[in-house]
Amino acid sequence: MKKHLLPVLLCLLSVVALAFDKTTYYAAADGKKGSALKTALCGIIYDHEARTYASLWEDFKTTDRRADGKVWDIYSGITNFTFGTDQAGNYKTEGDVYNREHSFPKSWFNDAKPMYTDLYHLYPTDGYVNNRRSNYCFGEVSTITYSSSGGFSKLGSPTSELRANGCSESVVFEPNDIYKGDLARSYFYMVTAYENQVSGWSCGMLSGQKYQAFTTWARDMLMKWSKKDAVSEKETDRIEAVYSIQRNRNPFIDFPGLEEYVWGTWADSTFSVAHYRNPYTWKGEDTDGVSSVDADDESRRSRDCWYDLSGRRVLPSRLRSGIYIRDGKRILVR
Repeated sequence: MKKHLLPVLLCLLSVVALAFDKTTYYAAADGKKGSALKTALCGIIYDHEARTYASLWEDFKTTDRRADGKVWDIYSGITNFTFGTDQAGNYKTEGDVYNREHSFPKSWFNDAKPMYTDLYHLYPTDGYVNNRRSNYCFGEVSTITYSSSGGFSKLGSPTSELRANGCSESVVFEPNDIYKGDLARSYFYMVTAYENQVSGWSCGMLSGQKYQAFTTWARDMLMKWSKKDAVSEKETDRIEAVYSIQRNRNPFIDFPGLEEYVWGTWADSTFSVAHYRNPYTWKGEDTDGVSSVDADDESRRSRDCWYDLSGRRVLPSRLRSGIYIRDGKRILVR
């Protein structure tokens, strides 16, 4: 009887050891905002159990398994890869094999560890599509030069909107809409977890700065992606799987919209673990006394006096997304 109970007890002990308490885990970030919040998060999530490159194949069986047991490929919409059987190897076209994709290309950080094997930016993807992606920046494509089957992923020139916002890349890779938020949050994690290294990394999406990390066009695009493609069940399941392996977490999944507290319109609002407000869904009043209204709300067309945070009056018709003062109260215009 004891022999049968021992494995059960060990299993229960391992579950207890891995039990996650959000308040305790993120305690050091509580009350922080903006750059201080990002630095505090770095201190929380940087340390983890680094993987070997070979161990990723086995890790993917837990982190990226579809409901039907097949590989969850985020670059192709037609694959049905079997774990192990279809991994690596030679490929000639889409659907041949899957491999280990550094969604945040390893050449950007010179193949350095522990970034090289961090599961929060590594995914199993179709080998051929992965190769076509190469180490191009993520972006939004105007003129398509290559697309995976059914136009699931695209490669080509960036849109005029990205160019107008400072993008100078000649070629960008656009993932499918259903995974844009996932990948944006992977990128937020990378520049936060590795805040002390990111200034030495090089690519068209990075600014060379410790706090801001991203260039303006990349930051704005990724934040837009994260807002439009909210945290999914796939991500919440995946973070638990990765946590059981690496023993660290991605706060941008645990707290949807957290990027707004770090880089966005809520950067002047203090982060609260116990009373967290998702900037993308919250409609009331938060702990800092900031109310919110939609961009097309009737209040924008009212005759009330609006002021920016520097005290300059702003006409209602000229309000853009951001925090303003109206009737002595701070208002977030979405």
